[in-house]
Amino acid sequence: MEKIRLKLKAYDHRVLDRSVASIVDAVRRTGAEIIGPVPMPSKFKRYTVLRSPHVNKDSREQFEIRIHSRMIDIVSATSDTIDSLMKLDLAPEVEVEIRSMDK
Repeated sequence: MEKIRLKLKAYDHRVLDRSVASIVDAVRRTGAEIIGPVPMPSKFKRYTVLRSPHVNKDSREQFEIRIHSRMIDIVSATSDTIDSLMKLDLAPEVEVEIRSMDK
């Protein structure tokens, strides 16, 4: 019995929510206790670019990338839970960080 923390990050929140739902279903099928998913604050990266490199410095374009993240804690993880998590086929856009925490 150990505690596992999953942190998921993605640019698209819809893909992230589908991945979180599949993880929650897989964990609940094994009978483990789950806390979450907890939505973490989104991070914004903003870029300002000149439209023309030599003239019209006042004319600029602004771009933004949003990084959405969720956190899931699996409290009573068993070997079946870990096996089901390894067999999951998640979207390639979702970055998953797995951390084992001893009680």
